[in-house]
Amino acid sequence: MNQLIAPYGGALVNLIDPTQAEALKRDALSLPSLDLGWRQQCELEMLMTGAYSPLTGFMTRAQCARVESAQQLDDGSFWPLPVTLASRQKIAAELKPGDRVALRDGEGFMLAVLTVSDVWEAEPNKAEPNKIWHLGGAVEGVALPSHPDFASLRATPAELRALFARRGWRRVVAWQAHHPMHRAQFEFCLKSAIENEANLLLHPQVGGDITDAPGYFGLVRSFLAIRERFPAATTQLSLLPAPPREASVCALLLRAIVARNYGCSLLIAGGEHQADGNCRRGEDLAQAHADLPVAELADKIGVRLIAYPRMVYVEDRAEHLPESDAPANARLLTLSGEEFQRRMRAGLKIPDWFSFPEVLAELHRQSPPRERQGFTVFFTGLSGSGKSTLARALTARLMEMGGRSVTLLDGDIVRRHLSSELGFSKAHRDINVRRIGFVASEITKNRGIAICAPIAPYRQTRRDVRAMIEAAGGFVEIHVATPIETCESRDRKGLYAKARAGLIPEFTGVSDPYEVPEKPELAIDTTHLGIDEAVQQILLKLEHEGYLR
Repeated sequence: MNQLIAPYGGALVNLIDPTQAEALKRDALSLPSLDLGWRQQCELEMLMTGAYSPLTGFMTRAQCARVESAQQLDDGSFWPLPVTLASRQKIAAELKPGDRVALRDGEGFMLAVLTVSDVWEAEPNKAEPNKIWHLGGAVEGVALPSHPDFASLRATPAELRALFARRGWRRVVAWQAHHPMHRAQFEFCLKSAIENEANLLLHPQVGGDITDAPGYFGLVRSFLAIRERFPAATTQLSLLPAPPREASVCALLLRAIVARNYGCSLLIAGGEHQADGNCRRGEDLAQAHADLPVAELADKIGVRLIAYPRMVYVEDRAEHLPESDAPANARLLTLSGEEFQRRMRAGLKIPDWFSFPEVLAELHRQSPPRERQGFTVFFTGLSGSGKSTLARALTARLMEMGGRSVTLLDGDIVRRHLSSELGFSKAHRDINVRRIGFVASEITKNRGIAICAPIAPYRQTRRDVRAMIEAAGGFVEIHVATPIETCESRDRKGLYAKARAGLIPEFTGVSDPYEVPEKPELAIDTTHLGIDEAVQQILLKLEHEGYLR
């Protein structure tokens, strides 16, 4: 091969014309606007830079149908997956073909103008009550989404192609991954490049909201660390802003198109961890979708797929090999992704043969073992059940132990400082609990301890708060299951009496339901249990879960 592989479709698309940017911004003053989420911004960036060449905009309904049924674009060329702009915003439903709409990021900065060719409602989804509308049409770019992080690692297809040309690279193999690289992947990538007399592009997929992806920075830093082990003259590290997709043959083939547009003629397929903890082999997807001729379709794209095999560590030879190449009767070692994560959470040793120390250091820095993670203790229960008393006592004990900052988010305290404008309707109580959850998630993300003690009567709200906090660290739900009779007998403010007299509407446990937690980490009835005993039970639970040592 005397030159880099040509872009898919023959020419690299560039939807940003600097000479038209100011005119588009002026036009946008009179246009409706759509605010894009991070996934939408990623798709838009892939379009505008030409990573999705030859596409010049988002697909219409007819184009999507053709891709889904025949995997073809209008000109008959192969394309594996629809690329559309989905929106829940009301303005999307009001647009019609011929309209122009400004596409903006979450801060209101203008990214592009879409000339609408088609608008249609997505198929109804019972799990998603809000209507979703799809928009198709041509895109005129103004600016790429802002990336203040790792700016030196970001390059468009045109920029990478120019870099490859300056270096004299003609054949490039791509490794696209959304997980850290360990020794087995390192050795396979290096071997693949050497055997194919190719250079290597490390192209981790990092599309998404970086502020909502706790592993993102650790992932990139781990690639920076391992890059030093590759030959500098034949290896390039760059970040790929592709949005995450479910593993499928079609997603793999789209990745192949993207690789070609970035100048790569070979793509390593597989190597990511599956649900069973093993690394996916290149042929696993093909076997799961035997109806699709993967090799034939890859040939149409013009990118050769290199199948990642089942790799094992051969102790007798001190090297990683494909399992099929391992000597008979040799001692073979493996460590599943599930076991690796368990050891990481528990702070246990990772075998030297599995990963490099500098990679593990970055991953530990990003995701420390539980004893150094932040966590939230979320008390829930009826008024008078003892939540606040337990929360204050637990806060004192944890502060006495030291090691982490501890913040008490008691219901009354939060009402005074964060939710003073809210009443006690169901909607307002939901808002109050979600605010508590958000503050607790920020404390947890920054490796502190949040102690929350709202009534939190609604199951779905508690589920949402759990999901919010578990994305940042640990979550321990404690149901203070004191019976309502005991709660009423402790009612020094007379709230239950007023509620039963109809003076307080929507009072939890009387005129409004309390939905009992389904699977709390701990349930405590304080009727016959002292505060010290109850706090000791909680500390033992935290120790059992690995948060205390």
